[in-house]
Amino acid sequence: MSWTRDEMAARAARELEDGFYVNLGIGIPTLVGNHIPPGVDVTLQSENGILGLGPFPTDAEVDADIINAGKQTITELDRTSYVSSADSFGMIRGGHIQLSVLGAMEVAENGDLANWMVPGKMIKGPGGAMDLVAGVRRIIVLMDHVDKNGVAKFRKNCTLPLTGTNVVDMIITNLAIFQRPTRQSPFRLVDVAPGMTAQDIRDRTEAYFEEAL
Repeated sequence: MSWTRDEMAARAARELEDGFYVNLGIGIPTLVGNHIPPGVDVTLQSENGILGLGPFPTDAEVDADIINAGKQTITELDRTSYVSSADSFGMIRGGHIQLSVLGAMEVAENGDLANWMVPGKMIKGPGGAMDLVAGVRRIIVLMDHVDKNGVAKFRKNCTLPLTGTNVVDMIITNLAIFQRPTRQSPFRLVDVAPGMTAQDIRDRTEAYFEEAL
């Protein structure tokens, strides 16, 4: 049995700390904002120049002019502010964002990340991903454990063009959770989905990892 996308996002939300400035990537990571723990006050930042994103709108609240970097409509908070894209990337590159939650196509056992293109396929570009992995203090990846062909996405080495080298601190898949205390340490398996065992995860994972269950 695998975790749902909302369950994966909720687990990532447990890593948020009061006072954090957080950037959420496109895809599953956008769901993290729906699971911020009670009593934890975080400010969500988007590369297109929004600081203080609100939750996704109801149909009645949709305003087509208020969108995040993934072009999804969002809502404002009483403290939402708007800045230029240059200032937004200045926050990212200047190390002022404590945490970013990103999607991925592949993660290598040494923390390399590939999440922006597949050769031969039409793409719009890397967006802010390369800036995020270079400037944000901690990176969490949310992704399916294997691709649509059953190939492991947590690999010995990435086969796709890299977004960054040795940048991932925690991986949450639909089957397992891996984390490492430092970027010089190997990843450790710290949790598995209901009904799964550590051996089940090894059978579905190409990367080396230690066990901490």
